[in-house]
Amino acid sequence: MSSEPPTTLRTLSVEENSLRGTVLAVQANFYQVQLDGIGDASSESQGNLPQPQLLCTRRTRLKKIGQQVMVGDRVLVEEPDWEGGRGAIAQVFPRTTELSRPPVANASNILLVFALEEPSLDVYQLSRFLIKAESTGLDVSLCLNKRDLISADRLRWWEQRLQGWGYQPAFMSVYTGEGLAELRSVLSHQMTVVAGPSGVGKSSLINQLIPNLDLRVGEVSGKLGRGRHTTRHVELFELPDGGLLADTPGFNQPQMDSTPQELATYFPEARARLAHGNCQFSDCLHRDEPNCIVRGDWERYEHYLNFLEKAIAYEEQLNQQSDPDAALKLKTKGKSGRQYEPRLESKKYRRTARRTQLQQLEELYQETDL
Repeated sequence: MSSEPPTTLRTLSVEENSLRGTVLAVQANFYQVQLDGIGDASSESQGNLPQPQLLCTRRTRLKKIGQQVMVGDRVLVEEPDWEGGRGAIAQVFPRTTELSRPPVANASNILLVFALEEPSLDVYQLSRFLIKAESTGLDVSLCLNKRDLISADRLRWWEQRLQGWGYQPAFMSVYTGEGLAELRSVLSHQMTVVAGPSGVGKSSLINQLIPNLDLRVGEVSGKLGRGRHTTRHVELFELPDGGLLADTPGFNQPQMDSTPQELATYFPEARARLAHGNCQFSDCLHRDEPNCIVRGDWERYEHYLNFLEKAIAYEEQLNQQSDPDAALKLKTKGKSGRQYEPRLESKKYRRTARRTQLQQLEELYQETDL
């Protein structure tokens, strides 16, 4: 019998001071890194091989140059401590994609998860999530959970309606397992960001896709009809058939930060119209301009107009913030009411906080007693 060590162990000994991996989780100043190649060895050949994950810190030089380490980053790990399960991130490789909210690097797909019932599907909220997802430049997949709670006719109605939006939704049920096999094939061998409002079944879905993971699942609030937040930070989970899932904290209203000029490109319906012609004006906002090819009878056009108002207000706000000497500030009231008010000098007219006032009174009383 040859005394030569197994191939996997021999490879590790050669590169024991520099290993590549993927950041699975970030908490405070610590990074959980999944190392390449180690986890692929069979249980018989692994023997006493190091664990496939290391808890790492970031090299000081990365901190000095302002190099952030994100979930999904491909990194170089140095000086692994196999017994302690620790290491140090020495380099972050260039990212193919980067999301700021949620903070995820190198993702290729966004899976939006919504529920058909409990809570009922809010089309405006769904539209808002879709626009935010489209703005990332990643592939967008739409998954609708709890198909077991609606009739077959209602299911076909939703399918036809969303196809009119330009999407081919995947219908599934975490409770019955319907549609899970098809979803697994879609997610295989790519990094997918799972997003959607709270309470629609994202954590339950991930528990089904990755057995023995046991993520905490929350219930839908009976009073508000909305889900409670169960995911508190972004974390990557490895799929059994290959690929990674990024579970993100649920939120009900994603921030709309698109510019008015680019907003229409995030609507598949508008993109289809622009593919067949051009508007009269190159800077057309598709609102009331003459000879506009986008304006017309399509279901989400009202959503577009609403989002356009928000995009204009967002752009005006950015312009005001970029001018520190601006004499006016934008004040938004209600859904569409906007007006400008005089900008006061910073802190000059700020009222003393009540807590500070109470502390000052308490100190005064103590001095009086003395």
